Amino acid sequence: MATTPLPVLGARAKSASRALALAPRAAKDAALRAAASSLLDARREILEENALDVERAAAAGAGATVVDRLRLDEGRLASMAGGLEDVARLPDPVGEVVEGSVRPNGLRVRRVRVPLGVVGIVYENRPNVTSDAAALCLKSGNAVLLRGSAGAIDSNRAIAAAIRRGVEDAALPVDSVQLVVDTAHETVVEFVKLRGAIDCLIPRGGPSLLEIVREHATVPYVMDGDGNCHVYVDSSADLDVAERIVVNAKMQRPSVCNAAETLLVHEAIAPVALPRLAAALAGVELVGDEATRAILPGVAPACEEDFASEFLALKLAVAVVSSLDAAIEHIARYSTGHSEAIVTRDYAAATRFTREVDAAAVLVNASTRFVDGGELGLGAEIGISTQKLHARGPMGLRELTTVKYVVEGDGQVRT
Repeated sequence: MATTPLPVLGARAKSASRALALAPRAAKDAALRAAASSLLDARREILEENALDVERAAAAGAGATVVDRLRLDEGRLASMAGGLEDVARLPDPVGEVVEGSVRPNGLRVRRVRVPLGVVGIVYENRPNVTSDAAALCLKSGNAVLLRGSAGAIDSNRAIAAAIRRGVEDAALPVDSVQLVVDTAHETVVEFVKLRGAIDCLIPRGGPSLLEIVREHATVPYVMDGDGNCHVYVDSSADLDVAERIVVNAKMQRPSVCNAAETLLVHEAIAPVALPRLAAALAGVELVGDEATRAILPGVAPACEEDFASEFLALKLAVAVVSSLDAAIEHIARYSTGHSEAIVTRDYAAATRFTREVDAAAVLVNASTRFVDGGELGLGAEIGISTQKLHARGPMGLRELTTVKYVVEGDGQVRT
């Protein structure tokens, strides 16, 4: 089947973005609610198409993490529709006055939020990203070009078609949401070079995809990076609290970027804490440093690569540290800057941790799994930025806008 060339899709998205930028909140919210309804109406077709993707992945020997990210069921589909509804209820950032002032010469100056224009999303086997990205882009007045993976193409086709029907029913430009159906490797490189069409690129995927973006992109991008997240159990930690947090951070959904990958335990409590935590983490493969293995002889040795890895699986690297300073130093060495947590009853330790750990999110006595747009009140997120320019952390509606200066005068001229 012939596919539409990328420059044509880009031109359609650019045209749609100009109309969408002017759409009132009521129209955008109506489109989101219609898309949610359309998604549920099409659930049988979507789940059937998803089953084909899952079957292909399993036959190709894909790991459990890949299959888990790919698989949809009634519950996950309902959550996707709910995400569209949730975003419809959020305030519209477009037109918000960020700040305003009057200059000594009488000029009235405002900085106003406006859409980015066209947002390009490149992502791997995560069909829920199709609806999440469409929801946030629509609400923030942006057209979106979606380029998913070959492994999820049938799911993505069905989801995108349902959302486009909802957008069309609400009388907004149907090309506000477009899916690139050509999944050849070469189209990724072409996609990230759509200068003049894509205003902001957001890649969501593994190291190979991020490297393509770094090497080839000619459009601005916000990097949704790896999540090598740590939980540090301090000497003053309540072990009941520590157990709940560590188990949740590692086991609640190990295949996502905000799952914990390394456990650090202060040496003062390690002899008591480690056996208890290891028992609670039944089913998780533990690898540890020498001090850990002295307490837990059955644990395999951890190498340098283990502490630098995002496992995205039921595997956890463990180290015993001599102090808060040592924990902070370990995190600085291995962290990808995503989410880092401390469990402590010491206010001073918590304050130092939040000030000195360099990450998009730092947590005190809470699971890293909370670093998520929905959990932090942003609605469905479009990604979690681990870089420092424009956006950092979970990216919601405001992170999909920029600002323009609006300057009003009464005939002033510069002298």
